[in-house]
Amino acid sequence: MGRPIGELVERRPEQAYRAQVIGLGLALAFFLLGYSGGAIVRAGVPDKADKADKSDAKGQPSSATGDRSVSPDSTSTKPFEGLEFRNIGPFRGGRVTAVAGVRGQALVYYQGATGGGVWKTSDGGSNWQPVSDKFFKTGSVGAIGVSESDPNVVYVGMGEAPIRGNVSHGDGVYKSTDAGKTWVNVGLVYVAALGHVWGPNPDRGIFRSKDGGKTWEKVLFVSDRTGASDLCMDPNNPRILYAGFWQVHRQPWTLESGGAEGGVWRSADGGDTWKKLSGGLPEGVVGNVGVAASGARPDRVWAVVEAEKGGVFVSDDGGEKWTKTNSENKLRQRAWYYSKIYAGPKNADEVYVLNTGMYRSNDGGKSFHPIRVPHGDNHDLWIDPDDPDRMINSNDGGANVSFNGRGRR
Repeated sequence: MGRPIGELVERRPEQAYRAQVIGLGLALAFFLLGYSGGAIVRAGVPDKADKADKSDAKGQPSSATGDRSVSPDSTSTKPFEGLEFRNIGPFRGGRVTAVAGVRGQALVYYQGATGGGVWKTSDGGSNWQPVSDKFFKTGSVGAIGVSESDPNVVYVGMGEAPIRGNVSHGDGVYKSTDAGKTWVNVGLVYVAALGHVWGPNPDRGIFRSKDGGKTWEKVLFVSDRTGASDLCMDPNNPRILYAGFWQVHRQPWTLESGGAEGGVWRSADGGDTWKKLSGGLPEGVVGNVGVAASGARPDRVWAVVEAEKGGVFVSDDGGEKWTKTNSENKLRQRAWYYSKIYAGPKNADEVYVLNTGMYRSNDGGKSFHPIRVPHGDNHDLWIDPDDPDRMINSNDGGANVSFNGRGRR
């Protein structure tokens, strides 16, 4: 009685593996022999040409050896001449840490790759075209912003935000006034600059330009060891800004994340003056910080904070008092690589946190449920302010567009 295949593989795995390899090799050899001989090996019922080949010119069966002579003229000297290569996948991109959509243009999106510049789609993500190759001097994109008053104006901040050991530097900010056709390096507008990750330097903090990037000023500086990790503007009041600050030092073999200088800051006058917020936020050693202001409820602001007692926090009075809503590890793990939070534009209780997965809460941050995306390690999210189902997400597998983002689980 024969043994089940599973039992054979379990007891003699080396024989099963060897049989698979030999079988694959024989199949490949038969294919090559059949093709190089000018004939295609077919299975099933023979066609008319096969029947005719089984008898000689007098109608007698061919020899017992099955000799099938082929005219020299029918044998190609280049047996693979008729074959053409085509891409069969897998269809995925590399790591993307910055994305943006265009308000009022449902099919237009931008993505910024960590080494490939800016790409644009005008058909909802089916096809992407590079738009920065002729203009950018560095290739790693950290942020993309599209003007809501004029979608032809696009700003791109260079330099990779998740500071891995192979982090790529940037060279300031590029601006386009024709929806990505041409670009000019303009310096800085409202920018959160983490700074030089390998050591202390003064080019950190929040920078502001009032003339479209022609001139700029540093409006918030903590120290030469602490840079800005995130920045958001209150959709209900453009004078109100929230910034996350992160004391961090990257070395090739390690990462030192956190210090007493990290935390959340607020400006109520467009960046002229700033105040460090506390009132329930973690104290002591604070690491990476993400912030998001709600467009659905004035004075509501969210934060995700890396700390021993960190997690997701919410304030309903513009940051004066904070309440921790969630401290699950799935939202806090490997915080230096993630720590991004986004407020739902229409529902005040809707909030998103990006980590290895993409998570959404519909109950004010108390519970979070995963949203299925094509790849893990999520870094950025843009949500249409007018249609919250339309969004673009970026992760280590590229950029993903959804037209029913809130309905996916």
